[in-house]
Amino acid sequence: MTTKKHWILPEGIEEVLPEQAARFEAMRRLLLDLYASWGYELVMPPTLDFIESLLTGTGHDLDLQTFKLVDQLSGRTLGLRADMTPQVARIEAHQLRRDVPTRLCYIGTVLRTRPESIGDSRSPLQVGAELYGHAGVESEVEIIGLMLQTFAAMEIDDIYLDLGNVDIYRGLAKQAGLSAEVEGQLFEMLQRKAVTEIDSLLSSLDIAVDMKAMLAGLSSLNGDSSVFDKARTLLADADSSVKQAIDYLEKTAELMEQRFGLVKINFDLAELHGYHYKTGVVFAAFVPQLGQAIARGGRYDDIGEVFGRATAATGFSTDLKVLNRLSAKQFSVRDKIFAPLEADQNVVAELRAAGEIVIEQLPGQGADVQDTAVQDAASMGCNKSLCLIDGRWTVKDQ
Repeated sequence: MTTKKHWILPEGIEEVLPEQAARFEAMRRLLLDLYASWGYELVMPPTLDFIESLLTGTGHDLDLQTFKLVDQLSGRTLGLRADMTPQVARIEAHQLRRDVPTRLCYIGTVLRTRPESIGDSRSPLQVGAELYGHAGVESEVEIIGLMLQTFAAMEIDDIYLDLGNVDIYRGLAKQAGLSAEVEGQLFEMLQRKAVTEIDSLLSSLDIAVDMKAMLAGLSSLNGDSSVFDKARTLLADADSSVKQAIDYLEKTAELMEQRFGLVKINFDLAELHGYHYKTGVVFAAFVPQLGQAIARGGRYDDIGEVFGRATAATGFSTDLKVLNRLSAKQFSVRDKIFAPLEADQNVVAELRAAGEIVIEQLPGQGADVQDTAVQDAASMGCNKSLCLIDGRWTVKDQ
């Protein structure tokens, strides 16, 4: 006889039990309060959306990661969100349409067809913040600063950042006149730092020798702040847009140091994560114990155009489940008060109104109330009890 294992969950999909759920909720409240203190307002995009909205801008990179289904009402294709960034951009561009910088934050489950790496969840608890309506270095620094404060609030130490600017490669590719196909091939090789493949591809192209040298040299432009002088030497013949992108990145780092002190930064001018939709500075946060980024972000000024309003935008996102694994933060555990069957209901109501957790004993939990009260209280996680002392119901320690 075959037993149906109805308790088995899909790979990469997890249940969250009470103790862990309470920790997640405490983390969620802490971060939302932090973001609110910076002026970031909470929005709640829908879990289910039309696929066109989900695959706008950043969403194009998540096409294969998005679960799709057909809407029985409209016949159109729907998707379960794999990233909330496009939806938040729609809220800003279509619903809010403010003439001043707009700060929004969000948190919620996203679903992905595949984990980003082995052992990852396919249902991350995505949390992030977006700043719309400002195109200057200051908004980049604010978003990166808020990301760093997120880690600090979770007591995650030893953070280091990767900073780049996709406009450097984009400007060089345009100057060289690369076709979309070749630009894509070279982009993929630069991501892997595949120097031999890069040299082989460039040698096959009919472009100027100095352009080949500049494109080939991109993979070596990474390290500390000395990389900027190296970049200006190597890319001396680049268009003004490339030089402006280098200057912008350097100004971002300088302002960061002024506001937040020394931050461990690795500059990578070939860092192209999100190249297909990002429009400027990109960044990622790492910790030594993980080989992948724990948060990513950057500028994506064109994302709102399809929703009728192209607004300057920058933001970051992370996964609360990943932060939980890394966090040393200890949250206080609230007292739980056990109320026996005969407890005065008025007293129970008053305690709950005052914010206390009161768990009532139910009939049938034990044959003898007096003998089982202590045992019941402990089994239900109560560390205090409501006891009748000198004619008054009083809370006392177990």
